[in-house]
Amino acid sequence: MAAIRKVIITCAVTGGIHTPSMSPHLPATPDEIADAALGAAEAGAAIVHLHTRDPKDGRPSQDPEHFAPILEKLKPNTDAVLNITTGGNPAMTVEERLRPVKAFKPELASLNMGSMNFGLYPMLDRYTDWKHDWEAPALERSRDVVFKNTFKDIETILELGATNGTKFEFECYDISHVYTLKHMHDRGLTRGPLFVQSVFGLLGGIGAHPEDLMHMRRTADRLLGKDYLWSILGAGKAQMLLATQGAMMGSHVRVGLEDSLWIEPGELAVSNAAQVTKIRNALEALSFEIATPAEAREMLGLKGADQVGF
Repeated sequence: MAAIRKVIITCAVTGGIHTPSMSPHLPATPDEIADAALGAAEAGAAIVHLHTRDPKDGRPSQDPEHFAPILEKLKPNTDAVLNITTGGNPAMTVEERLRPVKAFKPELASLNMGSMNFGLYPMLDRYTDWKHDWEAPALERSRDVVFKNTFKDIETILELGATNGTKFEFECYDISHVYTLKHMHDRGLTRGPLFVQSVFGLLGGIGAHPEDLMHMRRTADRLLGKDYLWSILGAGKAQMLLATQGAMMGSHVRVGLEDSLWIEPGELAVSNAAQVTKIRNALEALSFEIATPAEAREMLGLKGADQVGF
């Protein structure tokens, strides 16, 4: 490590990967999600990545009415970058997934860079006590669901971003997704610096071995040159290990209960803030500095919190 470098911490506070039965600490209602995001930001997350749920039963939702109270609570109470998902849930249509970004025109949104199998069904072997009748069937359906992100879908989302002034967290679950991003960038459909979120350890995507991380980095360097910022998302038990390894190789990091429910082997994280605090402590022990929201906006070239639609 040649010099101290500022690291952007992203926290993904909830999402469609885990269901309410898997952890009592997973936020589900608008107030719980907003409070979790505020806690993560206070702990050091410059970016908060937002999904939402139907407060009636915890089901993943892309209804703008479910996002609105979260954003209304967050905007006056934090300067963190609010990053809204366009991934939603693999079972949703692209039209459903785009609804909140159309409505709220955020500074930053996620964008999945390729279609893939998205296998959540192994979780059925770990849980038996379900709070809601939709949870187990939803996991079982992932055995036969393709997470659809065609070239046309990606073009549509990029066009919406250009109209809104929204930039993207490009979620790359495999090497081919980096090639797709290169293709879109060469066509002039994206603008740098590109924020590349490399996702490791989800069944159907690249694995979570350290060699996989190094291969992803080499490929991104070769294809994208210097006009990108790299970030690491390790799913499940790989979260902290790969985030720390990635930072040592020049990456930013993402943590949060969307990606992993754990803080230690066999110990559930009690909050998103706990995961942010853990990775922050590890990074600062290695003499990294933690980027503020203002610094993250500058590094990513974002339009600013005063230019959003909420």
